[in-house]
Amino acid sequence: MSRPLRIGNASGFYGDRFSAVREMLEGGPLDVLTGDYLAELTMLILGRSRMKDPGGGYASTFLRQMEESLGLAAERGVKIVTNAGGLNPRGLAERLRELAGRLGVDVRIAHVEGDDLLPRAGELGLADARYGDPLTANAYLGAWGIAECLRAGADVVVTGRVTDASLVVGPAAAHFGWARDDWDALAGATVAGHVLECGAQATGGNYAFFEEIYNVKPLGFPLAEVHADGSSVITKHPGTGGAVTVETVTAQLLYEIGAPAYAGPDVTARFDTVRLAEDGPDRVRITGAEGAPPPATTKVCLNHLGGHRNEMTFVLTGLGIEAKAAFARAQLEAAFGDAPPARVEWTLIGGAAPDPATQGEATSLLRCAVLDPDPEKVGRRFSGAVVELALAGYPGFTMTSPPGKGSPYGVYKPAFVPNGEVEHVAVLPDGRRVAIPAAETHGSQPPPAQGGDPTSSVQPPGRGTEVEPRSVDNPASPLAGETAEPGESGGTGKTVRVPLGRVAGARSGDKGGDANIGVWARTDAQWRWLEPFLTVERLHELMPETRDHRVRRYVLPNLRAVNFVVEGLLQEGVSASTRFDPQGKALGEWLRSRLADVPESLLGPPSQAEGPAAENTPNPEGVR
Repeated sequence: MSRPLRIGNASGFYGDRFSAVREMLEGGPLDVLTGDYLAELTMLILGRSRMKDPGGGYASTFLRQMEESLGLAAERGVKIVTNAGGLNPRGLAERLRELAGRLGVDVRIAHVEGDDLLPRAGELGLADARYGDPLTANAYLGAWGIAECLRAGADVVVTGRVTDASLVVGPAAAHFGWARDDWDALAGATVAGHVLECGAQATGGNYAFFEEIYNVKPLGFPLAEVHADGSSVITKHPGTGGAVTVETVTAQLLYEIGAPAYAGPDVTARFDTVRLAEDGPDRVRITGAEGAPPPATTKVCLNHLGGHRNEMTFVLTGLGIEAKAAFARAQLEAAFGDAPPARVEWTLIGGAAPDPATQGEATSLLRCAVLDPDPEKVGRRFSGAVVELALAGYPGFTMTSPPGKGSPYGVYKPAFVPNGEVEHVAVLPDGRRVAIPAAETHGSQPPPAQGGDPTSSVQPPGRGTEVEPRSVDNPASPLAGETAEPGESGGTGKTVRVPLGRVAGARSGDKGGDANIGVWARTDAQWRWLEPFLTVERLHELMPETRDHRVRRYVLPNLRAVNFVVEGLLQEGVSASTRFDPQGKALGEWLRSRLADVPESLLGPPSQAEGPAAENTPNPEGVR
């Protein structure tokens, strides 16, 4: 059996821990180090940056990281693969060559381009009726341009907008010589790439049961030992903080996904076939991933300039919190007169404790967020109106910030174009340009879900999936792969009203204007209770803010998990959302805090798991 390819990741977003690149290079053996810097919001930020400097548009942090670590990577024979090229991969590749020359480091640098469809936006019909031409328009490319560059001897590969998992799939495909139709191997690498892409989220970051692995060390970043068949082991360097357990990996697998058929430009990976098992301390083996051909269309990330936004927060203290909030709202809305901002959203945050011993315990916050095409309406005219209430408002009036001018916001929209319209090009270290042909697709493929995953490249709207969701449209529909029959329960006897988080973990996130909430049970018995209990109707009951939105529900029995996609909850995407939690990151923790009648027999420790799925239960002795 060939030696696995060790691929580590040192960045989950633009702004992640700067020292992680050096830490990963120094912490243990690696073959490839990846860096994921891009998200929908990042593309907007880079687009605005490019407006000011046409030579920019890439993640400049990466260039500074390479200044201190490029020589170390070359010395240790570690190849670098990153999407830090953003909107200008050619520009970043040129800056890296200049840096390497100045440092005296002999490395071969290549890049991948063709994702930028902005020059063809009119031709491809990417303009929006309301917002006009996009600021950015980038197709989600796949892994084969990266693989071509590595096969040509590149030591560093810079890309623009590729799917996050492609940073892992490309090196694995090049190393093992996979063919374009090695669907299962490609699916396995896609799953590994999805686990690595968000960095420390796989090693305990944002983990529902964080108390079990809490320590003061910075969390180690994850790495995958990828095998020739696409299976992998997720681990981290010895001595680093955090932990890698079945549940930390489960949490990341559920992050920002939609249907179990996870469609990408190279393969449709079936997340409901994935199996996890502990493989030793801080080691989780991933097997069983099945793949199918990708869809015939490629997803395009569009960012439009939507207008301007601002917000102010009132501090409410002591008695009559709701009356004070109503008074502040009425006064400010009167100050707007006949020309209020186009969107005004109020959020009352927290509640005063009875007999508060500190001022903090006596305090709530009232947030007002506004959006409008006119910067004047949401600028000083708005924030000044709030300040002018200072001596005329409720008792104890104060605010959390001084008046401000506001800022522009962007609107994210997905679009879909035929695969053949995307000119995927690998620019090799010697300057040769190699066109990467579009993926071959077949009619037998499982069609992707409506909406789709932001990191997935191909999710055309209006299509179903092989796994039918229980939705508000059909709440009682059967779901393929369910493990619980109607009426079957994982617990018997007396029930206790406790937070749902006593028996379930959750992780949530943004999918453009949609949000996803992945929920998993810790034991087999808890799963047999949770799966029939946590329906769409129950979600509406526990999270009333979802009631006005279509919800799609998917079951992943191998992970003991259900995944909900709440359409439109985040409005027009992160930058345009006026929600207090615009990226939906805390939705899962809100759900876990809600009370439910849980069988008392299910409230024991995770080690009580039984049956064939017990391999998915984390070792309680692995607490760190």
